[in-house]
Order: sequence, then C-alpha cells, then structure tokens
Amino acid sequence: MTSLNAVVVSIRLLVSAVVQRLLFDLVGAEGLFKIGQLRSLTQLLTSLTSLGVFNGVVKYLSEYKEDKPKLQELFSTAFVFMIIGTLLSSVLLFFFASPISNYLFTDSIDYSFVIKFVAVLAPTIAIQRVFIGVVNGLSEYKKFAKIELISYLFSIVLLVVCLYQYNLSGALLAIVLAPAIQVLVVLVIFYKLLNEYVQFSKLKFKTPFLKNLLAFTLMSFVATILLHFVEIDIRSMLAEKMSEKDAGVWTNITFISRNYMVFSGSLFSLYVLPKFAGIYTGKAFKKEVLSIYKTLLPIFGLGMMLVFFGKSIIVHLLYPGLDEMLPLFKWQLLGDFIRLASLVLAHQFLAKKMVRNFIFSELLSLGLFYGFANYLVAQYGLEGIVIGHFLRYIIYFIVVFFLVWRYFKNQKTQDLDPAIVV
Repeated sequence: MTSLNAVVVSIRLLVSAVVQRLLFDLVGAEGLFKIGQLRSLTQLLTSLTSLGVFNGVVKYLSEYKEDKPKLQELFSTAFVFMIIGTLLSSVLLFFFASPISNYLFTDSIDYSFVIKFVAVLAPTIAIQRVFIGVVNGLSEYKKFAKIELISYLFSIVLLVVCLYQYNLSGALLAIVLAPAIQVLVVLVIFYKLLNEYVQFSKLKFKTPFLKNLLAFTLMSFVATILLHFVEIDIRSMLAEKMSEKDAGVWTNITFISRNYMVFSGSLFSLYVLPKFAGIYTGKAFKKEVLSIYKTLLPIFGLGMMLVFFGKSIIVHLLYPGLDEMLPLFKWQLLGDFIRLASLVLAHQFLAKKMVRNFIFSELLSLGLFYGFANYLVAQYGLEGIVIGHFLRYIIYFIVVFFLVWRYFKNQKTQDLDPAIVV
C-alpha cells in the first residue's frame, strides 16, 4: 500500500508543481490566497454536506461488510444525513453568497457567483465523500489509488483550461467542479462493487444508525469544519493585518505541506483506521503503532529533509521572487513531522469512538494554533504562523499520547476487575 501510494503521490506532486507555477505566473500570490480560501471552503463542505459521516462509514463498513442488513441501515442513515447536510449547506451558501464572498476574499470584486456555484454543486461534494468512505472501508487501496489519480488528472486539465479561458474566475469554478469529477470517476471504476454494498433501490428515509453516526458528526465538526474555518480566518487576518500577498505566501507553504502530507491521508483511512478498529489490547496496539512508525516515519523524515535542503530550488521553480517563504520551511516541516506521529495515535479515538477525547484534543489543537498564530504574527510576522504550527503539535502529541495510554490502562484495569463499570 505504501509503495503504491508513493507512486500516486509522486505523480501528483509533479503535476501539482507544474500547475502551481502556472497559477503563480497568471494570478500571483494574491490569486493563490483566494484559491486557498475557496479550497478551504470546499474542504469544510466535505463534512458539512454529509454531516461528517465519512469516518463512521469507514468504521462500520469494515466491521459489517458481511452483514448486508446492517449495511442497509448504515447507508440509509448516511443518506438522510446527506440530504439534511446538503440542504442546509446549499441554502446558506446561495442566499448569503455575497457576504460569504466578502469574508473569504476581502476584495472589492464580487465572487458571489462562485459561491452560488458551490451551493448548486453541494450534493456532489456529499456523494463524493460517502463513496470514498465506502472505498476506504473496504480497504480497496488499488482502486482508491486509481480513482484518486484519474480524478486528480481530469480536475487539473479542467483547471488549466478554465484558467487560460477565464483567468482567476475560471480557476475558482474548476476547483468547485472537482468533487463532481471524482463522483463520475468513482462510478466508472467502482460501480459494481459499490452497488454490491450500497443497494440504492433499498435505501429508506430512516436513521437506525443515528446515535452511532452522530458521534462521528460531532467529531467531524471539530476536526474538519472548525479546522478549515480557522484556516480561512487566519488567511483573512493576514490579508487584513499584513497583505493579501503575505496571506498568499502562507497559503503556498501550506499547499506544499498538504502535497507531501496527502501521502499519509489515504494510509490513515485505508489502513490505520480499519486496523485499529479491530485491536482491543494495549500490547497489540503498541505493536501496530511501532510497526507503522518504523515504516512511515523514516520515509517521511527523509522526504522532509529533501524538501528542507531543496527549499530554495522549490521556491525558485514554483514561486520565483517569493524568498520570504524560505524561513517558513523549517517550522512547517518540524510541525508536520510531529503532526504525523500524533495522528497515528489519534486515529485510536476514531477507531474506538472516543468522542470526548477526540473533541478535547482537537479543540485544544485548534485553540492553540489560533492563539499562537494571532499572538506570534505580531512578534515575528509571517514566520510566527509556522512557529505556532510547530508549538501546537508538540503539545498535541503529548496530550494524545497521554489520553491513549490512559485508555489502555483503564481497559487493563477493567479486565482485571470485572466489577468495575465505566
């Protein structure tokens, strides 16, 4: 899985580097700031339109893949969640398009037509999220890799065409269309197996899995919706206190970060989450975590060192003239490495539906980042944002490690004394 994922990510990195340079040449750092804002909005909507059922679908599909009646209950509930989430998102986006546009882009140019376009296509965002959840829950990593690569390449072609035809507005519209493209690719590649597990004709407007999925809705709200809202707000703060160019510079460093961190994303949902869901002892969990660390961390460490020592080349190739990006790399890379180690442990919260632990740790992480970013940017300028990113994940790792250790300690105590009831 790691090897296959490496091939897909390598191709994506190469293609995205070319496209990022093209975007920078045509729309500049200010345009990349706006593109970053819209991407954060669409990422936020992946949870809002589906009410955060992705990880729930992955977890319960991996557990009940042989139990078709249970799966129908699961997908009927997910279907109801999607309808509610999509209606809520579409109405808010369509009727409040102008103020949302002003908040996101802080520009005299009205991009409300883009927000209305997002509102119309909101259902495809929800469908895409649930379909990918099915692929992940079945651990179909080969099909997932194919879906990811093909849909990404189609999206990039559309982005380039729209960029040349309509400049920044075209690029924004192409980004909105990306989830619809991925839905079509999933249906072409994965329809037979998808139809085997999701019997569309038998879906009912009922919610037998309501309590089970609500926990994931709550966790997704904290992990995804609040995360991207914080990112949007920090970009807006940078644009207001410094400039749109500075906001674009931070968007660029996070873009580079996301491109190498995407390598881990599919591994978490395809392997780590289903694997942890079936582990019930501290000894087995420790063995699995150490195995993941031995496989993943050296690869990432080496890759991050290559990025650090090649940062001048990367900036020169992608963002010529933006030398103010160079001091940001060390803090971003250090923070991302600790983040990776933390996320491996934190997936235990999702696997075992440890809602309170998950929400507490995520709120702490987001609160620390928001506080550090606003405080340190006044002290260190743009570099303060990435210093805050690094400090946040040091504290986050310590907290997550303690919470997971406490969970297994409590489990061991319960095994020794059956009379204990939590």
